[in-house]
Amino acid sequence: MTHLRALLISLMASLWLTAPVLAQNAAVAFGSVKADPSQPVEVTSDALAVNQVDGSAEFTGDVLIIQGVMRLSADRVLVIYKTDDAGKRGIERLEAIGNVLLVSGPDAAEAQRAEYTIDQGTIVLSGNVLLNQSAGSLTSQRMVVNLTTGTASMAGRVKTILNPSSNSGDGN
Repeated sequence: MTHLRALLISLMASLWLTAPVLAQNAAVAFGSVKADPSQPVEVTSDALAVNQVDGSAEFTGDVLIIQGVMRLSADRVLVIYKTDDAGKRGIERLEAIGNVLLVSGPDAAEAQRAEYTIDQGTIVLSGNVLLNQSAGSLTSQRMVVNLTTGTASMAGRVKTILNPSSNSGDGN
């Protein structure tokens, strides 16, 4: 019993010592397949308003954005365009607000906001981020997803529940 108590105290102490590091920044895989930010962006919504002055487009009502294997949904999405030196127009970024859900393969993340910068291939989710993966769930205040590498980093009071592995069927 003394050995078990010592092991438990040692385990708790090691978790306590590593907790601040985990709470500051955690790196995780995101999506089973790397996404391609150069693919076309398909947008579906209930309504669209185009601002002729700045050239932005605002999609509202059950907005769904599909780009390859990635799905992004929100209450509202603002599309901000850019024009390059040759006069070619393209999407600079997408700003999603309200009930944001990002899905790539088996992984899904929820947040209050998301900003997708197309050229960088990154999506920054913020506000009560919840990441669900087959191995479990993580929460934080901010998550940055790199679509080209299939990785993500979480920051701002990262929390998860770790379950110890169990031996299946060996009786030990």
